Amino acid sequence: MTATATPADRTDAYPSQYWTWNDRQIHYVRAGEPVGDRPALLLVHGFGASTDHWRKNIDALKRDFEVYAIDLLGFGRSAKPDIPYSGDLWRDQLRDFIDEKIGRPTAIAGNSLGGYTALNTGATCPDRVAGIALLNSAGPFSDANPQKPPSSIKRAVRWLALQNWVAYLIFQNTRRKGVIRKTLEKVYLDKSAVTERLVDEIFRPSCDPGAAKVFASVFKTPRGATVDELLGQLERPLMTIWGEGDPWMKSRDRAAKFREFYPAVTEHCIQAGHCPHDEAPGLVNPLLRDWAIGLAAS
Repeated sequence: MTATATPADRTDAYPSQYWTWNDRQIHYVRAGEPVGDRPALLLVHGFGASTDHWRKNIDALKRDFEVYAIDLLGFGRSAKPDIPYSGDLWRDQLRDFIDEKIGRPTAIAGNSLGGYTALNTGATCPDRVAGIALLNSAGPFSDANPQKPPSSIKRAVRWLALQNWVAYLIFQNTRRKGVIRKTLEKVYLDKSAVTERLVDEIFRPSCDPGAAKVFASVFKTPRGATVDELLGQLERPLMTIWGEGDPWMKSRDRAAKFREFYPAVTEHCIQAGHCPHDEAPGLVNPLLRDWAIGLAAS
């Protein structure tokens, strides 16, 4: 079951707002009003996406929550400075946004890179977070079986990939609309969800000054805390939603690891790809709604 977008299912139905963080402009949207003792809900996009990627979710969720969606620094309509990027940088962004703009413990839902950022925030800033929902969340686990050192060829390839001019060429290729469409069609089970609008929403921020340098910097990001380390610190309720058709992740294997390191996790597996909230909002929105309402009751 999937749901198609209606004219209201768009972030441009809500005015863009900007928050100055560390002298840089951060874009976000807000919808709905506080409801009783329910937490606010903060939606965090994945790599290359933006607040636009939550357009099929905001309108449904605003009926029951005060909802925010934010563009991480370097993405969407947020500033794209030439600085080192890391999971801890984005964690600090979410922490300060909750402090300065929301003002109370918040439920955070994140997809892919946004999922890792949400988990990092929940694990290390528990007083700001009511709960975490992860949708095909990214991030490495500790390697229980270390492999032998990479060959000289593999080391050379890795070195080459880190060169700015190589990253620039890769960026220029991957930002082409035809390539964006093909990539999305590989990671969405429902190809009809890959619309021109979705392609445009991902293409547009790539035209911003600084976007190429952000792309290069992200691939040089040092590995932060592993997912199992963060799960070991987490003291807040956790829900995972897995699109089982995700070719970028072995969802069943990753789900098992989440259960191993956080047995209290609430887990859902659905027929979707890497971005279940956008591909199957008719399934995901009720899961997010019921979970977040339950946080107020717990």
